[in-house]
Amino acid sequence: MNGLVLEGGGMRGLFTAGVLDTMMDENLVFDGMIGVSAGALFGCNYKSRQKGRALRYNINLRNDPRYMGLRTLLKTGNVVGPEFAYHVVPFEIDKFDSETFRSNPMEFWMVCTDIVNGKPVYHKMEEFNHHELEWMRASASMPLVSTPVEIDGYTMLDGGMINSIPLEAFQNMGYDRNIVILTQPVGYKKKQMKIIWMFKHFCKKYPKIGEIMERRFEMYNAQLDYIEQESRKGNTLLIYPEEALRIGRTETDEKKMRRAYSLGCKKANELMPQIKDFLIHG
Repeated sequence: MNGLVLEGGGMRGLFTAGVLDTMMDENLVFDGMIGVSAGALFGCNYKSRQKGRALRYNINLRNDPRYMGLRTLLKTGNVVGPEFAYHVVPFEIDKFDSETFRSNPMEFWMVCTDIVNGKPVYHKMEEFNHHELEWMRASASMPLVSTPVEIDGYTMLDGGMINSIPLEAFQNMGYDRNIVILTQPVGYKKKQMKIIWMFKHFCKKYPKIGEIMERRFEMYNAQLDYIEQESRKGNTLLIYPEEALRIGRTETDEKKMRRAYSLGCKKANELMPQIKDFLIHG
């Protein structure tokens, strides 16, 4: 089966949105998609066939204090407004096509991190409703700037903490030929964070958070090694920006947002012959 694997990275995900929108123009069909954090937030628009939506609402709401930023963090404990961003925007402001999402046979999975046991949780989203959007919120809730999401017996945060590039997990679900969209350039390697003490100090209730973040650079780099290995085998096609996107996770600069998106469109257009050949011969 053909799959799409989408890395997160906050507003770096607009690069991914550009790639996906260009693929949408070509009516490319996949059996399934798995997204992490922003990969899930923006990737769901591929299943609902809503080209341009991810860029549009992020630009239109970039200065809205209810959406994202310091004021939202101080008021709600979340850098992204949990009620406004996840339950008002998609139903009232920039409406999500839940019917197309539901009827599209492509499977849609997301990754969250169980902060009690420190393990990844893989969730299949079949409906676009309040309950399922709480799962999506969990997948994109960055530690330190988000409150844990409790749902279906889990206590969770950002899936990127534990599995930023879930290619191997998707392969284990039966997706044997995958296109992986990354938001960091080729050759990028993650370094150990210098603020591990903050996670250990402010997340004492959930000690697994500190443990995960201390090892995150090692896990991420191992995932990079794995996808490169699979790429050499020919069962995986990698799409990544040519250089660092130079855009913050909670970026509000419209020019930077449009640039990241445009770079994704450009890259997808350049690779389109390879992408089609990969899918045809899958």
